[in-house]
Amino acid sequence: MLPRDVPQIKRPSNAEIKSYANQTQLFSSPFKWILYHSNPVETILNDFRDLWILLDSDFILVEVLLNRTELIIRKIFKKHVKDKKFEIENAGIWRRNYGFVEQSNYTNIVVRDRKNLGINLRASLVITHNDSLKHLTDQRDKHIDSITKVNYVIVLLLASIYNITLNFSICNTWGYKDNKSEWSGMMGELTRREADIGGTSLFLLKERIDLIEYIAMISPTRSKFVFRQPKLSYVANVYTLPFDTKVWLSTFAIVVIMTFVLLLLIKWEYAKQKLTSEIEKKENQIELRESFGDIVLVTFGAFCQQAAAALPYSTPGRVATLCLFVSLMFLYVSYSANIVALLQTSSNSIKTLEDLLKSRIPVGVDDTVFNHFFFSTTTEPTRRALYLKKVAPPGKSPNFFKIEDGVKKMRQGLFAFHMETGAGYKIVSETFKEDEKCGLQEIQFLQVVDPWLAIQKNSSYKELFKIGLRLIAENGIEQRENNLIYTKKPHCASKGSAFFSVGLVDCYLALVILLSGILGSFIIFIIEIYAHYNLSKPIHFLEYFRNK
Repeated sequence: MLPRDVPQIKRPSNAEIKSYANQTQLFSSPFKWILYHSNPVETILNDFRDLWILLDSDFILVEVLLNRTELIIRKIFKKHVKDKKFEIENAGIWRRNYGFVEQSNYTNIVVRDRKNLGINLRASLVITHNDSLKHLTDQRDKHIDSITKVNYVIVLLLASIYNITLNFSICNTWGYKDNKSEWSGMMGELTRREADIGGTSLFLLKERIDLIEYIAMISPTRSKFVFRQPKLSYVANVYTLPFDTKVWLSTFAIVVIMTFVLLLLIKWEYAKQKLTSEIEKKENQIELRESFGDIVLVTFGAFCQQAAAALPYSTPGRVATLCLFVSLMFLYVSYSANIVALLQTSSNSIKTLEDLLKSRIPVGVDDTVFNHFFFSTTTEPTRRALYLKKVAPPGKSPNFFKIEDGVKKMRQGLFAFHMETGAGYKIVSETFKEDEKCGLQEIQFLQVVDPWLAIQKNSSYKELFKIGLRLIAENGIEQRENNLIYTKKPHCASKGSAFFSVGLVDCYLALVILLSGILGSFIIFIIEIYAHYNLSKPIHFLEYFRNK
């Protein structure tokens, strides 16, 4: 006996239980239901006609007959949420003392047993170019709406496995939130239950996960910045790269040492000359004066591979001069050979988005809906700076191009184009020369994984479609369709056979040195003229004063 003050718990009615289970989707997988009854099956089905006992439901009816000595076991489900009629599967008959006298071959996984559906479902396709509707299966213009063309074939094959007829609706966008927080495009149709399955894969975004179900990754496609590696001379000073720092120091040390050696030898020659007779002096007149400036000019001329206007008289002096010229000649030959090789070398210094942002390479983006969305809404500092400084600078026209125009600019060099790689490489393989396909660099911009195929949230076809898509992948059909549409990155077949012309950028430092030398010589020339005409009288006056 319970105390009088303890409240009595009211037991819910059968109608309340059914309503609660239906609203909380307790009839769907992975829950299992067993209902024992002795009423006619038609009566039970009529009572349950408004419930969502759908394709993935494991709902068992056990009819008790003949004073509980015989049980008839059935499974019921609806093919579609709008159906009022139940499909009945006879699972078996059990009798006391005999066990199962009739038993079906059904497995414990209900969705595997329900294949021949014969129903109509709605699918949503994303088409960004209207002409793609005419070429969804003929592999024409594979670079346009590539992901839709792959998914369309796979979804049709999936539907044929389960005898499903698909009615397609066309959207021009994958779906994003507008100002009223409502979803557009394919996302809007899935969330409003206007479509049962998305016919085009879409990216996994945080705000989408709670609204739809992702079931399989069909097309492993990526969008990246692709560009031809710039010349090494474009990002570095090639005239300082041929030699290591120790070699440069050794070269300057040789020049300095030989300068002082020649200076000592010339001084020795002049000291020896003073001991000879006047006749011997005239016959063996030495043009190289005993001057540090003249010696520096000789060594500098050797360093620049120029001939010397005067040479030492003695044998030791000439041997030293010869050693200087020969050693610097070998260094000059090695240096020139390295310069030629470096001028034909590409640079791999641009490896990250930050490198691309700091470089002088302009960028462009494929003019697609999702590129406009992801570039304009990115918040990561480097990506945001790249968008504001190079993609869409304030006050200038945004650099969004058609994929054909972007690849054309990329071929001309010094241009990074953000594109779907599978579609873009198709144009690259058709328009680039073999040597131009070498040195293509990729940088990831979008912070998303590969796109996945999606269906309605809590769809009863979820497990069924997962199994079907796995079968398609295991049989190699999915890979085949991807290979037919997407083009892989071209291989470099003739990297060393191309001829690279040298431009002004390659010779920039040499031109700066040449112009600096010309300017310096012109300034010295002006100073000499000024000194000759304006300082000649004071000089003569000082010489006269010294003589007195």
